[in-house]
Amino acid sequence: MLTGRVNAPEINTKYGWLNTKGKSYFINDFKGKIVLLDFWTLGCINCQHIIPDLQRLEAEYPEELVVIGVHSAKFDNEKMQHAIRKAILKFGIKHPVVNDAGFEVWKHYAVNAWPTIVLIDPDGKVIGQRAGEGIYDIVKPNLALLIENFEKKLNRTIFPFQPEEQLPGILEFPSKLIASPMGDIYLADSGHHRILKINQEGSILQVIGSGERGFTNGSITEATFNEPHGLALHASYLYIADAKNNAIRKVDLKTDQVTTIAGTGELSYYFFEDSLDAPVNPNSPWDLVIEDETLYIASAGNHQILKMDLKTESVWRFAGTGREALADGTLLEAAFNQPSGLALHNGILYIADAEASAIRAIDLNNRLVSTLIGTGLFDFGDVDGDLDGAQLQHAMGISFHQNQIYLADTYNGKIKAINLDNNRITTILAGLDEPNDVTFIDDKMWVTDTNHHQLIKVDLSTGEKFLVSVNEKQ
Repeated sequence: MLTGRVNAPEINTKYGWLNTKGKSYFINDFKGKIVLLDFWTLGCINCQHIIPDLQRLEAEYPEELVVIGVHSAKFDNEKMQHAIRKAILKFGIKHPVVNDAGFEVWKHYAVNAWPTIVLIDPDGKVIGQRAGEGIYDIVKPNLALLIENFEKKLNRTIFPFQPEEQLPGILEFPSKLIASPMGDIYLADSGHHRILKINQEGSILQVIGSGERGFTNGSITEATFNEPHGLALHASYLYIADAKNNAIRKVDLKTDQVTTIAGTGELSYYFFEDSLDAPVNPNSPWDLVIEDETLYIASAGNHQILKMDLKTESVWRFAGTGREALADGTLLEAAFNQPSGLALHNGILYIADAEASAIRAIDLNNRLVSTLIGTGLFDFGDVDGDLDGAQLQHAMGISFHQNQIYLADTYNGKIKAINLDNNRITTILAGLDEPNDVTFIDDKMWVTDTNHHQLIKVDLSTGEKFLVSVNEKQ
């Protein structure tokens, strides 16, 4: 008989719950249910990877299983109820989530990595725990055994949890953006699973994607995406980092057809010497940038930079061992930490290395990786000045303009600029909510104010800030 021996520690905290309309729960409230605790933090790509497994288990066992998210934040910004709520909406999480900002639940369950799941039997005793991804095939047989063993004790009443609600708007979690040669803008409207082409006044010129979450090709009105982010233009093609489909999509702007040119939808991993001489698949690709006939891919889920030959459309490993770490050196010695933003200038590939709050650089000529800002996975803050002492908090966007590197310092809610003449960083714009990207058209700076669901334009010559009113009417 599959049973636990140790009573499950308490899960309620003083920081509150989400997806419960303010109601708090205690571990004893779930007696008679099989409980799966998911310890996560919102910026962790590996935590995002197991959400589909959790949703699949919830759908298959709606009466017997209760999934509870335990949000034990890594970054300061992630401790805030507001930030967790936005992540719940962004990722489509329907189960209750408790804010474990003080790490009390984490410590009581002896957790030491994100993500970690803990399974609790209907008597309220811990069955076991497991860290990492790929949980479905491990949890499912245990659920079947527990249902068989506790058949008479099961409480099959479905709890009336109430998911958070998102107010409808034109934009939902806008992410990456790029300018076209004609001065129009392609914008990843990631929460609506589509790409918008807009003019500088905000009028929508074209919509790419049906708006439904999915993974289908076809015309731009029929094709579906799953949280698209990075964008790149080359000739008459738009390339899209379709993050949650683990794919690179291509839009033929002449025929308005969408195809998949890399990725199968599955998560693929490559470490150290794996597949160095064979094509590979992207893993949660987050940003793209093109030089000549090469497309560079920030493969956030496998902590690597990949490259695609646009002539053959084959993807190859380029930089990073696959382990999550801050390590410089040659392309195959270096390690990254969820790279989420790319910019190219004068033979240097600049990288927003989000989980280490770092800015990295790859010299494409000597093939060496270096670090401009950042010291480690758990070192972060909000410090301007000399680069040696500067600190960021989960920077995800990066752009090059007039010898300065502009950053979306995401969890600090700021846009910052690194002056390469004096190696100092300054804050250009503050008061944003998890900005994901920044780009330029002439002297106008464009910013996705992601969690405010807004697009911002700043005139750098005057300092004036404008809210761009994106309008569905063409």
